[in-house]
Parts: sequence; structure tokens; C-alpha cells
Amino acid sequence: MGGPSAFPGINPESAARRASSFGDQAEAYARERPDYPDAAVLWALEPVAVHGAPRVLDLGAGTGKLTEVLLRHVTDVVAVEPDPAMLRQLRGRLRGVEALPGSAERIPLPDSSVDAVLVGQAMHWFDLDRAAPEMARVLAPGGVLAGLWNLDDDQVPWVNGMKQVSSSAVSRTQWRPDALALGEPWFGAVEQAWFPHSQRRTIESMVATISTHSHVLTLPEGDRAELLGRVADYLRSTPETSGGEFELPITTVVVRTPRA
Repeated sequence: MGGPSAFPGINPESAARRASSFGDQAEAYARERPDYPDAAVLWALEPVAVHGAPRVLDLGAGTGKLTEVLLRHVTDVVAVEPDPAMLRQLRGRLRGVEALPGSAERIPLPDSSVDAVLVGQAMHWFDLDRAAPEMARVLAPGGVLAGLWNLDDDQVPWVNGMKQVSSSAVSRTQWRPDALALGEPWFGAVEQAWFPHSQRRTIESMVATISTHSHVLTLPEGDRAELLGRVADYLRSTPETSGGEFELPITTVVVRTPRA
């Protein structure tokens, strides 16, 4: 299964353009994107907790949002990220962490060298035909692969309204976690769990967060400005968000699967 199959109906060129769009906004990404709840990370690592001191790979690590949470729970973490600007942000924020250039399709680590591979907000960009055997290769026997995604909780009415006003022709093609089942021969059964999360925002920081989404980054400049202005107007007119700081409700979905 190739990476674009996680986006039903999207062509590979558009998927590739979105996947490579984050570097120009690496600083904003580091500043505005949410981290991950500890409970979600611990659930992802649960199958290898018996190892005592597991070695964990944060693959597609971006600016280190997931790496930072991992370091609260394990001491041996290596981060791999293909985008040079994102990798610079990670190294600047988390000095001393082993952070290497590389991709899911070409991981710069030896065979059976990590107990867990965790992927935050990135697995849907992978070419899984090539990445699945690579991730299995670097995992030790008994290892686990887990993907984590932060999703704005659109079951909350005002969040759903924000989703509608921030949509574009590009964003209407959504990825599906169930499209990421890896299966044999590399991995076993896939488990899924959901965790509550939140992020303190203002109108300005919420707009800045949305500006780092790939479907916005790849819009023409005029269309991007119009969309972000529409979001700001919506937030100014909505009681839950118009009075200063507010809490953005997030649901973190985690899928995990053992190395076969």
C-alpha cells in the first residue's frame, strides 16, 4: 500500500506536495502545533514496557513534538526527519537528542536496533510499500510500531464550525486511519485507542495553527489569506472563542501493531 492510499481520491502529486510543504513554516510549526498526551504515548509503548529501558525511534519527527513527550518516559530516543528545516528546529529545541536526516523509506539505523517506532502526525505521508519493510527491519523482535494523530474534536459544535470555514477544495479529501493497516508479512493485528487532549489558544494562535496545515500551505497566496481571514472572522464572532484565551478540544488517536 502506497502513502497516497491514505487519502482516498487524492493524486500522488498533490499528496507529495502537501507532504513536503512544512519546511517553509518549520518555526511556526514548532511554536503552534500541539504536543501529545502522555497517556497516548504510554499506550503506544505498552507492548515494550517490559523491556525496562526500550530504545525508541521517532520517525518523521518534524520539530520534535513527539520526541519531547517521549523523553519524559524513556531515556533512549533517536529522531529521524527528512526535512532539513524541521530537523534544525528539532535540534535547536532538544539539544543532545540524537537527531538524524532520513526518511521512513530509508531509515539510517541498523537492523533490529530499536524496540519501538513511533510516528506523530506523519504516517499518512509515508509510501508504505517501501516504509513498512524498513520499519520492520529496524524493529527488534517483539517490537511495536505506533502512529499518533491529534484531531480537533469536531463533535464540539464550535470546532465543527471552524472546520467548515477553514476547509478548502484540497482539505475535503481526508486521510483515514483505517487505510493505514499494515498487515502481513511485516506487522500483526492493528489496535486503536483514543485519548482526550487540549491546547490553550487565542484567535491569533488558532489562525496561526491552521496556517501550518498542509492543505493551507499549498494554497495560492491569495486563497490562503482569504481562508485565514475567514477563520479569524468566525472565531471573533463565536462566543466560545471571542473573549480571549480558550481551550481547543483535541482527540488523539493512536494505532499500534506488533512486528510480525
